[in-house]
Amino acid sequence: MAKRNIVNIDESKCDGCGKCVTACAEGAIRLVDGKARLVSESHCDGLGACLGECPRGAITVETRDAPDFVKPPHLACPGTLSRSFQRPPSPGVTADTASELTHWPVQLALVSPNASHWDGADLLVAADCVAFAHAGFHQNLLKGKKLIIACPKLDDREAQVAKLAGLFAANDIKSVTVARMEVPCCSGLLWVVENALRQAGKPDMPFHQATIGVKGEIIERK
Repeated sequence: MAKRNIVNIDESKCDGCGKCVTACAEGAIRLVDGKARLVSESHCDGLGACLGECPRGAITVETRDAPDFVKPPHLACPGTLSRSFQRPPSPGVTADTASELTHWPVQLALVSPNASHWDGADLLVAADCVAFAHAGFHQNLLKGKKLIIACPKLDDREAQVAKLAGLFAANDIKSVTVARMEVPCCSGLLWVVENALRQAGKPDMPFHQATIGVKGEIIERK
């Protein structure tokens, strides 16, 4: 270990946009709980290619003791880069079976609050299991909405609240719908969204919910 240049990330400034992740060809940066983190000091070359990509000025390069640089055998995954798209017609796919997903990524921990597709959107916040249980997920729940998925049982709820609150505060969301499973632990998703709206100062945003049974049926919708 010797003194060398290495990246430092101020998590208090990071908004989780993920631009630094895709800018780091060495894969040294990842999004963890909605924040960019240097997950491998030995894979950071210290050149600072990520600095110019950060819109919040959360990244600096400092000189300190760090492990020697080791070039990794793989490149960073581009899957966290925000994108919007329209799906071209596909042979054999009808309006009743077509995917209604129009953006990426959808996992709450990975989405960027500053992505342009949130502004003016009707938002669907769905528990991870909903799309697997309900066969008509795309046509009955997702159509016309922008999607975020999350698990209220396995993920950090406080981090989820903070991430969603930032997204609500930064965008003119028209409405939010929560789709959850009937199992008790999934009610935590309602708690997450309601608290995020309060933190963002938007408790009166139009709010809807749908409860899906473990057999896939819509039990309640309001």
